[in-house]
Amino acid sequence: RRDVVMAGLYKMGWKLQAPEASIYVWAPVPKGYNSSTFAELVLEQADVIITPGIGYGNYGDGYFRIALTQEKDRLTEALARMYRVLGTVAF
Repeated sequence: RRDVVMAGLYKMGWKLQAPEASIYVWAPVPKGYNSSTFAELVLEQADVIITPGIGYGNYGDGYFRIALTQEKDRLTEALARMYRVLGTVAF
């Protein structure tokens, strides 16, 4: 599941270190967004729920979280929807 999410995010422009032992992947939001506005964009335009980092304190703002608790097919679909909306993200 982690590899599915990492590959999908990489395709969109995120170059992240894969977490070694976690049920979450954290990533920075693109320029021009905070964690809440980016999560709202993804929800409204891609119908995908990501968690805004601000919910975990001020240091979380600027990041979003994807849970690895869904099946691979569902994660693949969510990332494909995000790609259709975001394309390749500029940082």
